[in-house]
Amino acid sequence: MSKIPVTAVFDIGKTNKKFFLFDDNLTEVHSSYVRLDPIPDEDDFPSEPLAPLEEWMLKTFREALNSPDFQIKKLNFSCHGASFVHTDAAGNPVTPLYDYLKPFPEELLSRFYEENGGRMTFCRATSSPPLAMLNSGLQLYFIKYTKPELFKNIKHSFHFPQYLSYLFTGEMVSDYTSIGCHTGLWDYEANDYHPWVDREEIRGFFPPIVPGNTLLKTKPELGNILCGIGVHDSSSALLPYIKQETEPFALLSTGTWAICINPSNKTKLTKKELKRDCLQFLSITGEPIKISRLFIGEEHKYQVEKLYEYYQMPLGTYKKLKFNATLFEKVKENKSKRFHFQYLKPEDYGLDHTLESSWEVFAEFNEAYYTFMHELTELQVAAIRLVVDNAPVDRLFIDGGFNANDIFVEMLRKKLPQLTIIPSNFPNGSALGAAMLVSIE
Repeated sequence: MSKIPVTAVFDIGKTNKKFFLFDDNLTEVHSSYVRLDPIPDEDDFPSEPLAPLEEWMLKTFREALNSPDFQIKKLNFSCHGASFVHTDAAGNPVTPLYDYLKPFPEELLSRFYEENGGRMTFCRATSSPPLAMLNSGLQLYFIKYTKPELFKNIKHSFHFPQYLSYLFTGEMVSDYTSIGCHTGLWDYEANDYHPWVDREEIRGFFPPIVPGNTLLKTKPELGNILCGIGVHDSSSALLPYIKQETEPFALLSTGTWAICINPSNKTKLTKKELKRDCLQFLSITGEPIKISRLFIGEEHKYQVEKLYEYYQMPLGTYKKLKFNATLFEKVKENKSKRFHFQYLKPEDYGLDHTLESSWEVFAEFNEAYYTFMHELTELQVAAIRLVVDNAPVDRLFIDGGFNANDIFVEMLRKKLPQLTIIPSNFPNGSALGAAMLVSIE
């Protein structure tokens, strides 16, 4: 029996590291995943477990190459953004892959903005809300002035997807989707790196930019397989919809972050939008696309763990709940906020907030969870409106983890009646987009 020709994709998120095989019809025929514990960096802050990840990826790929059932024809990578791998001249990592939640010294951050025309001027020029380490380009500034001994050894700086491509191919490249991912590196007006990159003499660290559908080849010991250059996961998740849809639409790609993307919104960013975590990405062709971001996955995880502990409920309880319109109407009638958010800031969106959670008013878990989801979806609606109000669409697709949350989806439908809200047909959208990208001629 002949082997099935497939495209392999590593889809690397902060939580789950996944491996997929897609056949010629881009149908998933195999998947596996692993979770890897963070490794403390030199400051004892959790960092991406880069060495264990590399080991797992190479082992998984070699096993797939030797599969009796599949023949790998192409390979690509989809990764979470705001992540850099800095290597020495030999291509070995010089620093840990710093977590984007790692603290950035306030004094140093203030100095950076002062040197670059002020915070909001810089943020508007680079379409990057002020997010400290989440503005991944600023990580180089951080290393240069807080860890000079490490900085002097850096010769190359790879965005995470392109580092993984380099790991398999030995070729050094950059791509637009990673550069344009709120890095603070790209000047959208000049369509080039921002002047601070040259002032700090780091442009030479960045490999040349190539088109997103560029094909390289894996190293001989890894089969000489046609290999993509990697892609930022949110940009990758958008691609299947762009290929399928002919009318305007927006996509809410959910996971640790909820990223709302409106491909037809080309309006310039305002200071108010930037404050509300609205920004622009660069598409695979280098075109700006307006998006909004909300850290709902981590917020949901935090609050649900607290509720399980408070109500002594088993893990997974919320997943068994279905939307109950009567209970929704009941919690909606109460205008007082009950949940203090750990990560999100309702006040940035002009919404009320409370300084302390008050759960004692709820008789049981279900009502407390519904109330939390009501308050969470109010924020999500505000974030969605940032990208659809100035470029109206009729449909909103939801993919990722929250498309399976019936309560989340139905609350959005109630609160956004002007939109047809469609849970995604592409549950592994970022991996599928990466597979599509290496199939584009």
